[in-house]
Amino acid sequence: MPTRPVRRAVAATALLIAASTALSACGKDRAVDDAASTGDVAVAGVHVTRDAKLHAALPPAIRSSGTVRVATDVPYAPFVMFKAEGRPELTGLDHDLGQALGAKLGVRFAFTAQKFDGIVPGIQAGKFDAVMSAMTDTRERQRVLDFVDYSVSGSGILVAKGNPDRIARLDDLCGKKVATQAASHQLEVLKKHQSTCAEAGRDAVSIQTFPKDSDAQLALRSGKVVADLVTKPGAGWSAKTADGGRAFEVVEDPAAGGGYEATPNGIGVSKQLPGLTDAIQKALQALIDDGTLGKICDKYGAASIAVKQATRNAAVS
Repeated sequence: MPTRPVRRAVAATALLIAASTALSACGKDRAVDDAASTGDVAVAGVHVTRDAKLHAALPPAIRSSGTVRVATDVPYAPFVMFKAEGRPELTGLDHDLGQALGAKLGVRFAFTAQKFDGIVPGIQAGKFDAVMSAMTDTRERQRVLDFVDYSVSGSGILVAKGNPDRIARLDDLCGKKVATQAASHQLEVLKKHQSTCAEAGRDAVSIQTFPKDSDAQLALRSGKVVADLVTKPGAGWSAKTADGGRAFEVVEDPAAGGGYEATPNGIGVSKQLPGLTDAIQKALQALIDDGTLGKICDKYGAASIAVKQATRNAAVS
């Protein structure tokens, strides 16, 4: 994935779209998180407790309100999803990480649903303090946000359980039928790889495009294709949840742990709140050091995307 770079296309099901619409109708600015964040909070099986020094380092306005206003675009599995149809409560990697950060900082990370293209303008207008929505850290976005990077992710290869075609890396897709979502970054990755196939004297990838990744997965289930190129976290989530984990698996290429063409993804914080950026970076590093971040990512089938150091504005392009 690069995950949500300049809003790369990812389709949601009609059911989830309907749920998102229902949430908006309940209140445009309504917070949808449902976890306490000022005491001992359990996230992904880990108890996270408040760090008094980090709390004291927060900007006075954040300490006073006890809340970090977080914008997120729902749904975008596995980063942020509705717990149940028609209900506003959220779950997902970003949401869990927000609850852990809130517990560590001693404030509440209050998530509010917002269309993706309205998030940055909303932060600029002072409506939100931060964004946690699988947002890719880019130099362009760094003009208006400071990023604390918590993952590095790119494209991943989803195959049938048992990997019958023994796909081990991107090169193994040469000469084979491969599914991907139309108008996605993954389609561009496959197109660019055609020259590598040619240089190796192999046939080109037979790219099969579909309107939605769920359609691509159906093609994989039926054996019409040998693989589905999708975002690495998306692949992990599908492998973990489809048919109770019995339908698919993810190809783990040691040369591309976070996925192919991986880029940093981060928590985007308003440049008007540098103290908040500092505190979040330190809190995130604490969650990395004690293993909490890794456990959160693993819970959603995305263990390989977790970073080992909480960097700031790591993007170089």
